[in-house]
Amino acid sequence: MPALSRISFPSLAGSGYLQEIPSLSKGLDLSLKSNVTFFVGENGSGKSTLLEGIAEQCGFSLRGGNRNHNFNTGYRFEGYESALAAYLSLGWSPKRISEGFFMRAESFFNFASYIDELAKDDRRILRAYGGRSLHEQSHGESFLSLFNNQFESGIYILDEPEAALSPARVLAFMSVISELEKSGRAQFLIATHSPILLCYPEATILQFDETGVHETSYEDTEHFSLTKSFLNNPDMYLRHLMG
Repeated sequence: MPALSRISFPSLAGSGYLQEIPSLSKGLDLSLKSNVTFFVGENGSGKSTLLEGIAEQCGFSLRGGNRNHNFNTGYRFEGYESALAAYLSLGWSPKRISEGFFMRAESFFNFASYIDELAKDDRRILRAYGGRSLHEQSHGESFLSLFNNQFESGIYILDEPEAALSPARVLAFMSVISELEKSGRAQFLIATHSPILLCYPEATILQFDETGVHETSYEDTEHFSLTKSFLNNPDMYLRHLMG
């Protein structure tokens, strides 16, 4: 059983942007069955909103990082919090864990800058990121450097990590996931649009849509069916799209 085994919150009364997200507005009661869970759905379907709430409940910075990166340093990160976190109830088995990491692709630049600021006083900090500044590496290299050097044990909450990765690096990332989750040291919650990442063996896939949040299979995701259909006949799609 994964360390984080349950995610729940009541129906959201009142008005506001949370109440306007169909997948979340009626409340949620999820039991997590595996150490790798993917959130899938259209942009704006609530995936990132739920990930942020879980990350804040775990004590992670919503701009990226672990509990030690809760940026009370005045370094451009203050004032950012999850609107959903206050409603969330997380169930842990056998006990709550505090190690882990939250990462979102669009805030990675600021996170890398923050690490560089810390490294000005202590260059040893860079050892945890491959030995050199994340800004001196390509986007894909810096992401994999983070995954390979910082991920050890705990819960890893990742919002579209494939945004910085080539297909080959997505496969390398899957190897990192495999090594950690099969050892029993780590659990992953990942929002993704990557059909490659979604085929990770024995992962749970949760679909966010107008009806709520429900489990689905890899083959039943739009990511799989649309990608497969396009690759089988790209000319048909391009003729339709471009007249």
